Amino acid sequence: MKQQVIVCLLLQLTFELASCMRIRSSQGSTVELPCYSSETDIPGANITWKFNGQNIGAIPQSPGSAKAVKDDFYVFISPVTAASEGEYVCLAVWEQGEATTTYSLTVESFHTTVKVLKDSVALLPCYLPSSSGAIPNALWFKETSVGKRTRLNTEEDITTDGKIELLSPNAQDQTIKINKVDMGDAGVYICESAEGERLISLQLEVEAPPTSATPLCKDPVEELEPCLEENSRIAQPILRESMIEFSMKLYSYLKEENPSSNLLFSPVSISAMLSHLLLGASVSTRDALERAICLPHNFHCVHSQMKKQKQNVGQSFQMASQIYYNPQMNLSESFSSLSAEYYGAEPTKLLESSEENTRMINSWVANKTNNKITNLVNEVSPSAQLMLLNAVSFSGVWMFKFNDKSKKGFFTKLNGDMVTVPLLHNSKYTATMMYVLELRAQVARFALTGENSLYILLPSTNKLSDLQQIEERMTDGNVHRMIEQLKAASPQRMEVTLPKIKLDAEPNMNMLIKKLGLSSLFEGASLCGISTDGDLVLDEAKHKAFLALTERGVEAGAVTSLSFSRSFPTFSALRPFIMLLWSDQADVPLFIGKVMEP
Repeated sequence: MKQQVIVCLLLQLTFELASCMRIRSSQGSTVELPCYSSETDIPGANITWKFNGQNIGAIPQSPGSAKAVKDDFYVFISPVTAASEGEYVCLAVWEQGEATTTYSLTVESFHTTVKVLKDSVALLPCYLPSSSGAIPNALWFKETSVGKRTRLNTEEDITTDGKIELLSPNAQDQTIKINKVDMGDAGVYICESAEGERLISLQLEVEAPPTSATPLCKDPVEELEPCLEENSRIAQPILRESMIEFSMKLYSYLKEENPSSNLLFSPVSISAMLSHLLLGASVSTRDALERAICLPHNFHCVHSQMKKQKQNVGQSFQMASQIYYNPQMNLSESFSSLSAEYYGAEPTKLLESSEENTRMINSWVANKTNNKITNLVNEVSPSAQLMLLNAVSFSGVWMFKFNDKSKKGFFTKLNGDMVTVPLLHNSKYTATMMYVLELRAQVARFALTGENSLYILLPSTNKLSDLQQIEERMTDGNVHRMIEQLKAASPQRMEVTLPKIKLDAEPNMNMLIKKLGLSSLFEGASLCGISTDGDLVLDEAKHKAFLALTERGVEAGAVTSLSFSRSFPTFSALRPFIMLLWSDQADVPLFIGKVMEP
């Protein structure tokens, strides 16, 4: 059972805390730190948190990172890791005054036991303390005898046999994976920082697989319970809030992989892809999937609400998601039926050859996306057991038209270089624009047909630091408040210029699934509702998005927006910016992207 540490702070309005509160916690526990003694003592206060000088938002950046909850009154850390250690400072400012509260959190390393079956995969966790600079990899050792140990080779090297892998090189997460564990792998493993500080020690125990003729699927899936909130107003807001939180979490992961390049993805389709798996997930895998897509535990309305959400986003948005499986698999009839009912996709058997499967899948995707995406997979492995695929497209028309006359302009990149781009232009365009303080960004909203809107978040300069400041502030709460503010504001005339661009993006879904805490999908997930033959292995996950911006409107994805004016208000976006394509009816983001170079 996880330990939980809740720190209660008792202060009076006339008392100023001068010293730092020191908190000690063990790895794996939960810590909740309040900013003040009571929320009622500081009504309407503006609260900000910092960890070792860095701002804390509503989305944890990595395992062991803090997140602000309950209107920023608390920071919440779970699970506590070595990366959680440091100084947490809260500043509360209200009409009557201000207060600063400081905590110093010390994390104690511990010894834990990991038990796995022979021939399976073992994951040994280790997390480095946070660092603002380059992060050197941890050092892993295995004890060979009392007082003696040998260092493990965790580097990518063609001379190694791939037995041991470091999942996230040069990152705070220094978890290692031991493939095809045998009895000789049992023993004590030690993880140390590059400076020699012990972070964690683990006892790996390897057990022989059961020899009795017990069912391979020991953890059957419970029957799908009805959505009791179906006729209430609770289910839809729950899914919407979870979707926005999940969207911002995805962006935080993907921007790390693409810090200076174009980015485009659809959180709606990725969420649908993972929630589809919930139909067949048993307890452990189900819990991991719920956490990954930010759903409340045992939210029985998820599938019916996902179906409604797909209907609410309208005809402009096309989504193709499907599961392909090995015909030797004993596929559940219930899973097939529920997949068709809620996701409009009946699982399909793979064919005999890789070439046939490649043609079948790409043809299906092209049909679902009106030929906007025609090549989702290049090859299907002959040994594939289960394939989870996804493709999305969008086609919307501008509510206000652009001039047909061709025009060109300059886009300034982060390094100061200027590139010539073809433009769309209207000297008297009608749009909504304002400066959003919470995001430190100038934001413009452009209306599209089908009850959709395009939002452009523009930093003050073309410096990377200004763009990153917006990214750090893109919490689910801040983004949703931004949407509400722009919807409530009155449109105005302005001179608008947008680039004609085409983007074809394919995020690294395999990396993203691991970042979401779903590595078990690749190693043998408990998906007994799909097949009772035992654990299934996900061979590959794909997500591809296409974007085209024309005189007619936005086609198949998130789109860029540039504008400036002379006699009307100015919104000049001829530099890197962030964009959101939003469904006004479903009130969720369809696409999120970043344009670094059109």
